[in-house]
Amino acid sequence: QVQLVESGGALVQAGGSLSLSCAASGRLFSSYAMAWFRQAPGKEREFVAHCNWSGHRTHYADSVQGRFTISRDNDKNTVVLQMNSLKPEDTAVYYCAADQTWTMSYMDHSKYDYWGQGTQVTVSS
Repeated sequence: QVQLVESGGALVQAGGSLSLSCAASGRLFSSYAMAWFRQAPGKEREFVAHCNWSGHRTHYADSVQGRFTISRDNDKNTVVLQMNSLKPEDTAVYYCAADQTWTMSYMDHSKYDYWGQGTQVTVSS
């Protein structure tokens, strides 16, 4: 089992940057694929970014491709989402998620086994 705690959410102006961090506790962090999802008020939770156990294979939602970067440090049990060129439509609660089965359906939030509590990102225009 793994516990996830996100941090780094803040209020930022459009065009700015923000780095979210997810700290994992528990055993075998490197055995999990990791992802970031987000949920805006009144909307469903949506996929943002995913990386495999090593961090060498990554996937992004079209809406963030080229602006966001996911990375992980298995020695420090952390996964980071670097967000650049932020837009007001990026405003949401961002969640870190862990997948122990390495699902091919990495965009499907129901496939993930563990979730953090979320961190709020607000982008002002």
